[in-house]
Amino acid sequence: MVKMKLKQLESYLGSLEQFSTPKIELEQYPTGAHIASRMLYTAENSFEDVNSKVVADFGCGCGTLGLAADLLGAESVIGLDIDAESLEIAYANADELELDMDFIQCDISNLKWRGQIVETVVMNPPFGTRRKGADMDFLSSAMKVASQAVYSLHKTTTREHVKRAALRDYNARSAEVICELRYDVPQLYKFHKKKEVDIAVDLWRFVPQRKQERSL
Repeated sequence: MVKMKLKQLESYLGSLEQFSTPKIELEQYPTGAHIASRMLYTAENSFEDVNSKVVADFGCGCGTLGLAADLLGAESVIGLDIDAESLEIAYANADELELDMDFIQCDISNLKWRGQIVETVVMNPPFGTRRKGADMDFLSSAMKVASQAVYSLHKTTTREHVKRAALRDYNARSAEVICELRYDVPQLYKFHKKKEVDIAVDLWRFVPQRKQERSL
């Protein structure tokens, strides 16, 4: 199997439809092709956490991260989001790329999965600016269901808090910042005064403490 090149992956992701009417209460911001491609490319080419793996995209939005995993050869991909409109866009994006991705509408913080039933979780969670702690709710849920790794984006300003919580409270064997990225936030909402804002974010790789028998 010929491995997909980074530029090719970014090109595919750049063609995806994004939110037409994003919801601020859900902190909906598109995951740009630049960040998404590098996130999944690193997960696969540096750690072999994508190809032939069962991958879940938490808070999948329009499906960018999950579809990137699919393009890199994941065995199966599940996208989870609370918002039905986002899932419709994600489904259309999967259809456009002729990819087979499953979708579930649910609240990540109330996820009823039991045991480590996926190998890798990828996510761009809410930063917690609208609902304090939303980012950590996502991380807590992800660490309960991933057997191999969790990849997540968090504000660089929260680095120490994220690491401490992951190791102390969420059963992480390791919590590593792979790289620092610039997250381009476009002018989406009325309260945005600038056309675009760059936010420093960390790309994390968390490894769960122990493997448990997979079960629903």
